[in-house]
Amino acid sequence: MTKRHAEPTTRELFARNVRALRRAKEISQEELAELAGLSRTYVSSVEREERNISIDNIGKLAAALGTTPMALLDPDLASRLRGE
Repeated sequence: MTKRHAEPTTRELFARNVRALRRAKEISQEELAELAGLSRTYVSSVEREERNISIDNIGKLAAALGTTPMALLDPDLASRLRGE
């Protein structure tokens, strides 16, 4: 019997994509937080999948990263950014 990988939760997917896009743009969590009008600890907790983030803050992070909320939910975004 083969093991099946569980699909990531929406929270995991969002966190992975925020982190991957932030790193691809070579900005720190602190810089992203400032651009989004959020605290660095909040951004850190989003990236660690600890936050059930509001739609308003999804929009703030997307705008700060120069993308759309929908793009941050793309299941293939992180892989594409890593060149996989």
